[in-house]
This record gives sequence, C-alpha cells and structure tokens, in this order.
Amino acid sequence: MNAYKLFVERVGLVGITNILISLSSLIFIPIITKSFSTAEYGIWAQVLTTIALLPNIANLGLPYTMVRFLSAEHDKVKFKESFYPMITVTTIFTLIICGLCVLFAKPIAASLFNGNLKILYITVFISFFACVNLMLITFYRTVQRMKRYSIYLILQSYIGVFVCIYLTMNHYPLDIVVWGLFTGYFAVFLMMSINIIRDLGFGFKFNTLKEEIKFALPTVPSNVSSWVVDSSDKYVLGIILGSAAVGWYSPGYSIGSILLMFLSPFAVLLPAVLPEYYENGGMKEVNNFLRYSMKYYLLLTVPAAVGLSILSKSLLLSITTFDIANHGFIITPFVALGAVFMGLYGITNNILILEKNTKVLGKLWIFVAILNVVLNIILIPYMDILGAAIATLISYAFAFIVTAIVSKRYMGLPFEVNSSIKIVVASAIMGVVVYLVNPVGIINIIWVSILGAAIYFVLIFAFRTISKKELDLIKSFVK
Repeated sequence: MNAYKLFVERVGLVGITNILISLSSLIFIPIITKSFSTAEYGIWAQVLTTIALLPNIANLGLPYTMVRFLSAEHDKVKFKESFYPMITVTTIFTLIICGLCVLFAKPIAASLFNGNLKILYITVFISFFACVNLMLITFYRTVQRMKRYSIYLILQSYIGVFVCIYLTMNHYPLDIVVWGLFTGYFAVFLMMSINIIRDLGFGFKFNTLKEEIKFALPTVPSNVSSWVVDSSDKYVLGIILGSAAVGWYSPGYSIGSILLMFLSPFAVLLPAVLPEYYENGGMKEVNNFLRYSMKYYLLLTVPAAVGLSILSKSLLLSITTFDIANHGFIITPFVALGAVFMGLYGITNNILILEKNTKVLGKLWIFVAILNVVLNIILIPYMDILGAAIATLISYAFAFIVTAIVSKRYMGLPFEVNSSIKIVVASAIMGVVVYLVNPVGIINIIWVSILGAAIYFVLIFAFRTISKKELDLIKSFVK
C-alpha cells in the first residue's frame, strides 16, 4: 500500500505541474492572438513546434534510456559514470543538428517562418538549450526527485511566458518576443547544471555507453515519429495553406491536446517505478501500477474530452478572435479524442519497454508517422484544417490498437471494462447538461465546468466506479 500511496502522491504532484504548465501556454494565447495577426500567430506556433522537434532527434533516445537503466542504480559512482557520457553525446549531436538547421536556414525559414531568417536563428538557439535541458531534467525524473523536477519545469515555462507577455504588451516585434522563450530555458539550464554537479561531482567512463546507445537508438524513430504525428500537421498546413491556417488550427488543437497533461504524470513516473519491480519478479505490482494508471487516466480524460469538445467554440471566442474561433472550434473534438488514445498508448507501451522490445515501437511509429503525413497531404487540400485533425485522430488510434495487440503477448492489458463503461456513461450525462446550458463568456464557462465536474463525480461515486481502497489512497493524497 505504501508504494501505491507514494505513486499516487507523485502522480498528483506531476499532474499539478503539468496543469500549471498547460495554463501558462493558455494564458499567452489571448495576448498574442489579439496583439499580432493570425499569420504572425501561425509563425509563433511554428516556433513552438520546432523547439519541440529538435530534442526528439538530437537526444538520440538517451533521456528514456537514462530512466530505464539508471532508475534502479543506487551507486552514485556508477550513476555519474553513465550520466555524464550520455550528456556529452547529446550535446555533441545537438550542436550538429543545430548546425544543419543554420546551413539550410533559407529553405527552412521560407517553409515555416514566412522567410524570416532572424526568427529561425533564434529558434535554433533556443532549441539547443531545450535539448540539453531535457537531459538534465531527466536526471531528477530518474532519481525520482519529483519536487525539483516539477519546480524546474514550472520555472522554465513561466519565466519564458512572463517575459513574452511583457515584451508583447510593450509592442515589441515578434522576433523579440520569441527571445522571451530563451530566458526560461537558459535560467533553468544554469540552475540544474549547478545543482547536478554539486550532487554528483564528476566522473566519466564509457564502459556502458555502447549498451545504452544500443537500447536508445531504436527509440529515436519512435520519438521523431511521435513528434511527426503530434506536430507535423502544422508544418503541412503552413506549406499547403499558409501561416494563417496554422493560426486558425493551433488554438483549437491546444485546447484538445491539453488532455495530454493527464498522461504526463504516468509517462514520467511509470518508466522510473516499474523496472525495479520487474527486475525483481514483482509482476503483480507491475500489473497493479499499470491498471491503476489506466483507470485514473480514463477517469480524468474522458469527461474532460467531452467537456472541452462541447465548450470549444465558447472557449475560443473568449480567449482568441472571432476569426480564429469560427474556423478552429471544430478541431478540438477530434484532437481531444486522439489525446485519449495517445494516453492509452503511453501507458500500454510500458509493457514493451520493460521487455526491452523498443524495436517494435520504433517500427510502429515510423509507419504511423508516414500514415499521418500521407493523410495530411490527402485530407488537407479537401477538408482544410479539419483534415489535419482527422489525420491526428486516426494516427493515435492506430498506434494504441497495434501496441495493445503486441503487448498482449507478454501480459494482460491493464484494462477494467466495467469501470470504463461507467466512466463513459457518466461523461455522456454530464456532456448533455453542459450542452443544454451552452455558456457564453469565460466566467459562465468556469461555473458550468464546475457544475459539470460535480455532476460527473456524483455519478462516478453513485456507480461505485472507485473502490474503497482506491478512495482511501486518494484521501491520503489530499491530506
């Protein structure tokens, strides 16, 4: 029970962190969309998309490898002898990738940033620190120091956002506003570097690096392909329809994909918690952790997906312009459902990772990425931005279905059918109430959201979806 209690507490901590991070991006949307044109906002969305891409390539899959290989390592000397070589390899490869981006700056800027070379160079510079910071923040995830992990993520996000807000409100041009993002990444880079060196000291040995890279490299296609499915739709939209289409698409996409914040605690903690039980033969504990994770994820995301889909137009009208809301509200339901499938995949894939069968995931995501790009190219010319949302939904659903089928070869899926049905029914009833009220204005939306949440959880308890044991765990976390 103590292990599960600690897990629930850490899930709650990381969950709150991701809610705060998601809110930071939402806070800036009404400011930037009402201060710049839709096309300029589209360029801003491409900046964020590019900063998310480069770490998936440059880190060679080593952050995930660090968690898998070092989470059960308690010898500080052995830990640092593996940690520093990983950081070194990542830094060198990041410099190579950033150099290639600078070398091909003109065609990249023409495709993504309306030819603005200055914004491209700033984006590449920020991306370097984003890559290194991902490795540094993974240290705290690996050693399960979740408070520091959470603090650094929040600081990285909010420092950058507040500086961007200040620059925007003082009417600086977009390229200067983009520099605001750099402040968050650089400040947290300095803090983490100093603290990690203080904790570990120095120590290099490349004895285990070959084995770690052998494990990591097959995950690179998976990471890059996952990004392709998650974000390449904005690139394709920008190339086919222009920056304005990206501006219409991005806010609705952001609202729908906010559900992925509920996945983050499980994606962060499960790979760090499960290996120790798995290596010691604790398959019952592994199954329980996965089962609880799946249930809690559905418990939160299904009603959120229903509510956000119904409230999408009202939300967009409140935080963006009429032009963006009128074009983009239809995006949210498809992206939200896709996010639910992505979360189910993100929990189920831990079975294959424990079995060290990362090659399957790599091949799967290469196929899914190709599928996603092809669907975008086919659907966008005929369905505009809706085509990109449908392509995202199909890709995430396919990834989950294939992973579930392959994972069943190793162990049963951690899926409770009865509780899932109850969650769907309670969410549907709540959705009908929200639809009938149809709130207008941010204050009314907040009140209706509270009402919807109250109705949902009353139904969940009435249906006895949560057992007494689980309720005790939640109560202990709240205390």
